[in-house]
Amino acid sequence: MTTIGFIGLGIMGSHMAANLIQAGHTVTGYDVVPAAVDRMAQAGGKPAADIAGAVNGAEVVITMLPDSPQVAEVVLGPGGVLAGVRPGVLLIDMSSIAPETSREVAAAAADRGVRVLDAPVSGGEQGAIKASLAIMVGGTAEDFETARPIFEDLGRTIVHVGGHGAGQTVKAANQLMVAGIISLVSEAIVLLEASGVDGERGLEVLAGGLAGNRILDLKSATTLARQFEPGFRIDLHHKDMGIALASARAAGVALPVTGVVAQLVAAARAQGHGSLDHSALLKVVEQLSAR
Repeated sequence: MTTIGFIGLGIMGSHMAANLIQAGHTVTGYDVVPAAVDRMAQAGGKPAADIAGAVNGAEVVITMLPDSPQVAEVVLGPGGVLAGVRPGVLLIDMSSIAPETSREVAAAAADRGVRVLDAPVSGGEQGAIKASLAIMVGGTAEDFETARPIFEDLGRTIVHVGGHGAGQTVKAANQLMVAGIISLVSEAIVLLEASGVDGERGLEVLAGGLAGNRILDLKSATTLARQFEPGFRIDLHHKDMGIALASARAAGVALPVTGVVAQLVAAARAQGHGSLDHSALLKVVEQLSAR
């Protein structure tokens, strides 16, 4: 078993840390929200008062943070991860951030003898709870194999996709697909209901055919009921769509559908829905049709 410092105990990180504790690892956790640290301690982890306390003596450090600025501050800033770990430690950033930030972190860590993987995840809160996440990993093959036992305690689909930053590029692709599918599911619901068709029965049929997808499997009931308790907030998906568009620009490719979907996500946020689940894109589609 491994001694792990875990930084970022939010909706995803709290469940991931709990699964690592349950698997037998020694987990010391820190979050800027004290209540999150308390919950992790109740699950059997060790609370830390700051970043230095979380990483002291750790063999592996995992970060699960909202965006690139937070990762840069936590890892590279004064009193950050790199200032507190010894050479040879493996830093696994499981946040969803810009690929260039992952590469910046990896370069800075290499100068201090610290190994780094970028390993963003997909699967939402339920995937984190059930340890069924998809994990897309960038970094060296050797470090990936070192981390594999830890990944196996967190997810089911675990793939080394390339060098530093590659995990984040795959996550950007994941997020543009998820937002696009949610948008189309929302349009299907609006069409069904406006046409007098029972939405639940209509989506049941769609889920059994070629239109079937994980969004229908996991979110049909709550979306139809207009229950938008956040499993993944629109605010975060808005950030991820920006990463997808920036990645497309950097790669010199056109992603026209992604551009439209990004505007729908931006509209949801502008309408005050940023704290809701991303399935609340339905609200935007309904408003466009005055439903």
